[in-house]
Amino acid sequence: MNQGSENKGLLGYVGAITKNQKFIAILALVVIYFFFYFSSNSFRSLNTLVSIFDASYYIGFLAIGVTFVIITGGIDLSIGTVMMCSAIIGGVLYTEVGLPMWLVLISIVAVGALFGLVNGIMVAKFKLPPFIATLGTMMVARGLGSIVSNVQSVTFPLRGAEDGFYKNLFRLSNNFPVGIFLLIGIAIIAAIVLNKTKIGRYIYAIGSNREATRLSGVNIVRWETVAYVISGICAGIGGIAYAATYTTILPGEGAGFELDAIAGVVIGGTSLSGGIGSILGTVIGVFIMSVLKVGLPYIDLQPHYQLFITGIVVLIAVYFDVRSRNKEL
Repeated sequence: MNQGSENKGLLGYVGAITKNQKFIAILALVVIYFFFYFSSNSFRSLNTLVSIFDASYYIGFLAIGVTFVIITGGIDLSIGTVMMCSAIIGGVLYTEVGLPMWLVLISIVAVGALFGLVNGIMVAKFKLPPFIATLGTMMVARGLGSIVSNVQSVTFPLRGAEDGFYKNLFRLSNNFPVGIFLLIGIAIIAAIVLNKTKIGRYIYAIGSNREATRLSGVNIVRWETVAYVISGICAGIGGIAYAATYTTILPGEGAGFELDAIAGVVIGGTSLSGGIGSILGTVIGVFIMSVLKVGLPYIDLQPHYQLFITGIVVLIAVYFDVRSRNKEL
């Protein structure tokens, strides 16, 4: 009798773990990494690990920011082009206006925050559907980047140049990927904001039950706007990461990065219906995306196969999310 009860308890415990999407995401990350690790000797090099980190930075910052928006039940399709537009404007301020690099970096984040504020006002105050509002902002940001740069590429200072210190935020001269510490640091700050502050509590509340939250006296417009501003700030930080990693910014780029970020968020367990999500899950989802992107060429598959595989993974993640939601009703 006791033995049977213990077995049932153990099975129940295992079942509860396997239903946890973060656990499944961690397991998937480990399996995918070691699949590539044992499939290719070249994949095992330190340079490959550095490449995985490089691919994680800007998508990671985008994903961390958009997690706040998705938890409210919204979406932000503009983050990819806002990231590139912010970086282009920063590059123009450096090359054409002559601003010092430290002020350029602040300007990049400020531009991202401004776009986030515009998105938040349109969605929270003027009640535009998030999909339509941020789709419009995505096109505005893409066009603005081309206008400001006169459809010319913008090049940031190289490592070793007078103002090339910004590159050391993400990779030292000996190739050590210090950017991973910055990504983890931003993730920890975001997790604290989301789980330990009034901002996070209200963002979760809006996503769980918007009308009940409004009736309880919470200023929905303010806190939903804050979620979009945070998304914009993280897009600006992503712009710095992209510039530090690739140096040259091309106008018109950025479309599609938002899909990678949103896919990472969904794979990490954040519900597209709102009210459920975590920064830890998002970071895990981002690394799954990065390992796929870097690892596929090592088994003679081009990176565009990532779209196919990621699409299947996202569909599966959304299916389990919807199934879980239906069971709760």
